[in-house]
Amino acid sequence: MKIKIPKTLRDSVEELNAASAKIASRIAYLRRRFSDSSDIVYHTFTTPSGLACAMIYIQGIIDLTMAEELVLRSLAEIDPGMTNDDLCEMLFDRKELPIAMQMISSSLTDVERGILEGKPALMVEGERRVLMLSLYDAKQRAISEPPNESVIRGPREAFIEGMETNLTLMRKRLKTHRFTVESMHMGRETHTAVSLVYLTGVCKPELLAEARRRLSSIDIDGVLGSSYIEEFIEDDPYSPFPQVQYTERPDVACAAMLEGRFVLVVDGTPIVILAPVTLFMLMQSAEDYYQRYMAATWIRIIRYAFLLISILLPSFYIAITTFHPDIIPERLLVTVSAARENVPFPALLEAFIMELSFEALREASLRIPKVIGQAVSIIGALIIGTAAVQAGIVSASMVIIVSMTGIASFIIPHYDLGLAFRLIRFPIMILAGMFGLFGIACGMILLYFHLIELRSFGLPYLEPLTPRNKKDLKDVFVRTPWWAMKTNPSFSGAFGERRRSNGRKWASNQEEEE
Repeated sequence: MKIKIPKTLRDSVEELNAASAKIASRIAYLRRRFSDSSDIVYHTFTTPSGLACAMIYIQGIIDLTMAEELVLRSLAEIDPGMTNDDLCEMLFDRKELPIAMQMISSSLTDVERGILEGKPALMVEGERRVLMLSLYDAKQRAISEPPNESVIRGPREAFIEGMETNLTLMRKRLKTHRFTVESMHMGRETHTAVSLVYLTGVCKPELLAEARRRLSSIDIDGVLGSSYIEEFIEDDPYSPFPQVQYTERPDVACAAMLEGRFVLVVDGTPIVILAPVTLFMLMQSAEDYYQRYMAATWIRIIRYAFLLISILLPSFYIAITTFHPDIIPERLLVTVSAARENVPFPALLEAFIMELSFEALREASLRIPKVIGQAVSIIGALIIGTAAVQAGIVSASMVIIVSMTGIASFIIPHYDLGLAFRLIRFPIMILAGMFGLFGIACGMILLYFHLIELRSFGLPYLEPLTPRNKKDLKDVFVRTPWWAMKTNPSFSGAFGERRRSNGRKWASNQEEEE
């Protein structure tokens, strides 16, 4: 009677048989596993002493020049009288190949994964152990300026798609033994490398434990970018507001680590994740910390003012023209009424038409080629706006309102935060069209309640304003001088410790001497 072996058990039996010391059986097993992969090379060769060896690798993602010079040439120059035991001792025990990173494995599952990660597998006839060599050399772009977070006085370096390079860019700035990297892999098919980076003693242990718990619970077939992980680890997945921060600047990531936050670096993407985050952190720009504190404070005040304009300006226009025209000065009311005299739509529908048209133009400018994107967005807005006013579909005042709102939304530094406020603008416009200023007030109260309840890894989204923390208010609406920010933030594991010495002590000593 023939017993049918289940497929999973049959695979295990095949792997067990392939784990023998014969190269032919192991190559046969790998050929079955990679049966449809034509880019995998099975290079078998014989040493001068007559010992059979094999090197298996993926063509295109390893440095073939180094493989030939450091591996094949080294084995071709060994003593012809060297025995198999001597060769295995040289390769696996003494590791005499001139390659820095070498790993030894007896599991063909680990060998298979290593080959897929760009580590050639070196096998010797009669030896169960396999030598995995670090010769990964996939092409990647050079370090360039950050395209979305440009500054005037700050550094010009940006992350790229290579994890090792990104970690190096951060280590170059944080030369401390506290710099800690915890590596893991995510994705059943992609096995994407992910690194949890933080400063030991500065980042709270409770925060790190929660981050590890959330990351370990992720089970997905593939991770192709940091946004895949973002949606798994955020506190409230149904909130339009981003609960983690992303950046392409190494200096911003290092500044977050100095504050007690952690960084998630995902291989294959130039965008890293910073957490936890608050609303006020998302309203800060890297430029704030490279300009003088008075100029940075003024820019921040403008930023918050235009944030309110981007949310409320169309809603106020709808509410006032529909329900409260008496609060407009008489001369301005005559001008607005004359502009809307021939418009066949109510103010709410008129605002919706213009806002949706502006959103469509904005998205079109992002999707079409950059060479013509800017011209299409600007010329398209001017032509459509002018034609709509002349046709009597919308009023000139509405074009001004929508234009100001669009300009205000561009001032928000974080793109996802600006997108959230652009989304919230529409329900507030509906409330304004239905209930006037009372509807706007109700919408803002509901928004405030939502922001109060929102958390990012347990950190309140409106901290340090709600709950109030006077010590942390020095870097919210204003940017105090560097020498005045002496302690770590309250959410830091090193809270209360002196962050900076009194850099103006020389001035007080000089005054005492005088």
